[in-house]
Amino acid sequence: MSKLWQYRGHKIRPKDKNLIFNLICNSFLLLILSGSVIVYQKNWRAILKKQLTWQEIKGLAWSWQYLVYVIVGSLVLLGIVFLLLYHFHFDYLKQIQHRQKIAKMILQNKWYETVKVQQESFFKDLSNNRSKQKISHFPKVYYRLKDGLIHVQFEIVMSSYQDQLLHLEKKLESGLFCEIVDKILHDSFVEYTLLYDTIGNRITIDDVTCQNGELKLMETVSWQYDSLPHMLIAGGTGGGKTYFILTIIEALAKTDAKLTILDPKNADLADLAEVLPDVHYQKDDMLAALNDFYQDMMARNTEMKQMPNYKTGENYAYLGLPAHFLIFDEYVAFMDMLGRDSIEVMSKLKQIVMLGRQSGFFLILACQRPDAKYLGDGIRDQFMFRVALGRMSDLGYTMMFGETNKDFFQKPVKGRGYVDTGVGVISEFYAPLVPKNHQFL
Repeated sequence: MSKLWQYRGHKIRPKDKNLIFNLICNSFLLLILSGSVIVYQKNWRAILKKQLTWQEIKGLAWSWQYLVYVIVGSLVLLGIVFLLLYHFHFDYLKQIQHRQKIAKMILQNKWYETVKVQQESFFKDLSNNRSKQKISHFPKVYYRLKDGLIHVQFEIVMSSYQDQLLHLEKKLESGLFCEIVDKILHDSFVEYTLLYDTIGNRITIDDVTCQNGELKLMETVSWQYDSLPHMLIAGGTGGGKTYFILTIIEALAKTDAKLTILDPKNADLADLAEVLPDVHYQKDDMLAALNDFYQDMMARNTEMKQMPNYKTGENYAYLGLPAHFLIFDEYVAFMDMLGRDSIEVMSKLKQIVMLGRQSGFFLILACQRPDAKYLGDGIRDQFMFRVALGRMSDLGYTMMFGETNKDFFQKPVKGRGYVDTGVGVISEFYAPLVPKNHQFL
């Protein structure tokens, strides 16, 4: 049974369209009132203690000079308070701004119901035929910032503007400068969850952990490879793709997982041959390693069913078996180099992405652009976790994430891109920071 009451956040009201202005004015008036009480405290004491007439009150020592001091002092103090809020409680000011924007969005798009009311005349005995529109129903909207995530909930009551409230992803992202990470319907509300201050959730390579089938890549982003297997990475030169792959390898190498690394360009990943046993960069060696990976997967599928504690529906981890990762860099370039042999490679990869999850065999495939030529026959759809780093064209994003209404923005930050964690929501992503003096070997 659902709770009878739960805190949803700050309720957005029509008057919130001027929330910032009202906050400043109310704070200013409060400061003036407080200052006046202090400056004219003798007068106020006399008024409170004795029952003075209006003429006696006017005869008290009211100095206009003191009032000017109070106004100027209030302005200075108000400025100091807002500067302190900006530096130490910036999130509070952003929340006020967000709530004002949401209120304005609803009012400007007329997502509310109105009724006509008769406008009364100043003179009661004169008839007045003028009428005005009055808001009779303003949708229930709640705003809440918690644990780095913004939750905005809109009540759905089958109104004429219901369809608009159900598709606010682009408006909220562009208006609040945040990234949508989730959208769910529950309890007659549609709830949008946005990532607040995305770059603030970036972690360093030392914070990347891998345990219980989950690889942590940001404070709010993890690759749950046991349930959402296989990772596809795309990105051009200088986007941070290689360092991201090296970061993943370093985290996985600290576990009991087995790694098979293929680097057809004999570049950065090939250097790992000095410290890891299964690194290949020659064509024949790579084909042999891929075949071994495939054969090991098929063998484990058979062996698992013969184990005494095997249980239908459980995976390799339940049986205490280690995961096995095939990390394949510059995949498209390698396939172009193979020629006719590429058909056999594609066939094996298709089997791996289809059957690997249960037995714990996972594919991490990287390329500059996921061309359908070598990722056809539904192979690309089997990659549940997708990361696009650096600059990519609109066509590249379409190849990576499929047809989407998402607006992709470019920022000059190395290691920045977009991610789909397997739930169909594309959000901004920052690869873990790698210090300049970090030595992967």
